[in-house]
Amino acid sequence: MIRNSQLFQPFTDEPISVVSESGEWTGSFEFDLDPVLVKQMYREMVATRLLDERMIRLQRTGRISFVAPAAGHEAAQVATAHTVIPKEDWLFPYYRDSGLVLALGIPPVELFGQIMASRADPNRGRQMPAHPGSKAFNLFTGASPIASHIAPAVGAAISMKLRGTGQVVVTNFGDGATSEGDFHAGINFAGAEGAPIVFVCENNRYALSVGYNKQTGSENIAMKAHAYGMPGYHVDGMDLLACYFVMRDAVKRARDGAGPSLVEMVVYRYGPHSSADDDSQYRPKEEVEAWWRRDPLVRTKRFLEKLDLINEEEDLALRHEVDTELKEAAKLADQAGPIPTDWMFEDVFDELPPHLLTQRKEIG
Repeated sequence: MIRNSQLFQPFTDEPISVVSESGEWTGSFEFDLDPVLVKQMYREMVATRLLDERMIRLQRTGRISFVAPAAGHEAAQVATAHTVIPKEDWLFPYYRDSGLVLALGIPPVELFGQIMASRADPNRGRQMPAHPGSKAFNLFTGASPIASHIAPAVGAAISMKLRGTGQVVVTNFGDGATSEGDFHAGINFAGAEGAPIVFVCENNRYALSVGYNKQTGSENIAMKAHAYGMPGYHVDGMDLLACYFVMRDAVKRARDGAGPSLVEMVVYRYGPHSSADDDSQYRPKEEVEAWWRRDPLVRTKRFLEKLDLINEEEDLALRHEVDTELKEAAKLADQAGPIPTDWMFEDVFDELPPHLLTQRKEIG
């Protein structure tokens, strides 16, 4: 079998794709992936979409304060999660990466606990909503300042190279992050040091309300890799298997000591930037409707149907099963109860200094 690194060339004019929008395999190589894995990834894409919908309902009913929708990003995020070694490699996500986190294996109850700031949150309510992290899964806690997690990701990767651990770092971010200095400082350092890291840009063409062409003069994000001495891959982010195969190769390349890669996944954000955004003010309805016709869930389902791995009845059953699981997870996270105020004094000092002892006493 030909290695995937020989199949995908960097710096292509058109986005790399291996499955047509009608669900046909169009790759230039024989499809060799276990179909059961593809079905599992589809299930996780469905879970990400349904998680989005449930989070939006929770926000609108006042149960949570903030949502960063991931609808449209599911293929890119789920594919990425399946190309790393869970609990060995490190992931540095951004706040929209709920699909990445779910597919990595983080229990949904923890995600609901985090966004509700309940006792179900392993991070004890110390981050704003949509900023999960996990010590157990080597998941760096998401950060609000755009691109601020990229430099720490590079530092972690260089550390792994120096120590010869064989680990890889993957860091995800939106297209807006590539307009920040942190991105350029980080990717430049990674290129200079040959760090085992894959930079994944989920390019939905809007940095909040700022369109792509007002952020950069580059034709695409992938071409920026030229300047930093690494390959750049321009990928159809609505194509689950294109994302998977390109990422699998980039991660292997990093693990083999060949250095970093930049993978641009062209996706679309179906919802607003966040629950505080009105996207109708900066993009036309017709554009959103056109991208809905390229829904990555529909595309993956069509591919599975052609493999006789799913039908309409089975799909409805799968969605019901996943939705029931998410509903129960949200219920458990809520029932865990709010985090006590005095937890803020724990986990930092073995013995609290006098001023914190006084403050803890004051709050009762």
